[in-house]
Amino acid sequence: MAETPETDKLSDLLDELRILLQGAQVLTSFLIILPFNRTFGELEPSERWVYAATFLCSLSALVLLSAPALHHYLRRPMRHPQQFKETTTRLVWAGAVFMSLTLVLATRLVAAQVMPGMFTWIVPGVMALLLLGVWWAMPLWHERRTYGGRRS
Repeated sequence: MAETPETDKLSDLLDELRILLQGAQVLTSFLIILPFNRTFGELEPSERWVYAATFLCSLSALVLLSAPALHHYLRRPMRHPQQFKETTTRLVWAGAVFMSLTLVLATRLVAAQVMPGMFTWIVPGVMALLLLGVWWAMPLWHERRTYGGRRS
């Protein structure tokens, strides 16, 4: 099987980022408007800290996941596609970590409002395990089992 040209690989990478970026944008937009809701003032101080951490993680994910598109635009013509791909890969990994944290913390915020008590911690714990398994462990395990490890 012939190797895909480097520009095709970059195009695929940027296409995949568009999907992740939309999720980060939607979640961040909901978090931006949340403090302007009249019931936001009723949150306990500890829940406000959880909100602040959620919002900062979401913004960080948005910045990290959108950075490759801006890098791609600013670096045209692309003289060093391999270096760009390596940088983009690091940015996506970091963005995915922050997006994972955002999803767990957002689940914590919702759980605290919908089902207080022990479920406030159980539900986000289950979400963390789901993310850890499906987003992180499964693809890395498959890559290691099938191909002997990750390639850049």
